[in-house]
Amino acid sequence: MSTIKIAISHEEIASCWDVAFALRPHLTKEKFMSMVPEMQKEEGYTIAYIEDGNKVAAFAGFRKMQRLFTGKSIYIDDLSTSPAYRQKGYGRMLLNYIIELAKNENFESVDLDSGPTRHDAHRLYLNTGFKISSHHFSLKF
Repeated sequence: MSTIKIAISHEEIASCWDVAFALRPHLTKEKFMSMVPEMQKEEGYTIAYIEDGNKVAAFAGFRKMQRLFTGKSIYIDDLSTSPAYRQKGYGRMLLNYIIELAKNENFESVDLDSGPTRHDAHRLYLNTGFKISSHHFSLKF
């Protein structure tokens, strides 16, 4: 049985890089390693991860928030399984971990955004009970 761990140390965060890069190929490892500790400190960003053998197979990055339109919620920024470890249920394990965390802490929802072409991820979210509740708009500078 795989155990879900929380990445706190520099080494633990670095061990999640390959899986993070599979989801966020626009980032460099240096940028990832500088952003995560800042996000942890300033925004309560948390990385949960699962190892298969001695490699990180999947990770989820999330934060606890309170917004007028959702109330208290956990927002999942990142959920990724390394291509070599897909179809083993690791993404579902992490998703269920976050859902249980939200329920145990009396949050009102778990929310996330997903890219329009991530059909396997969409299937997982819909099969877990998520509903498509909005369109996400972005203006880049």
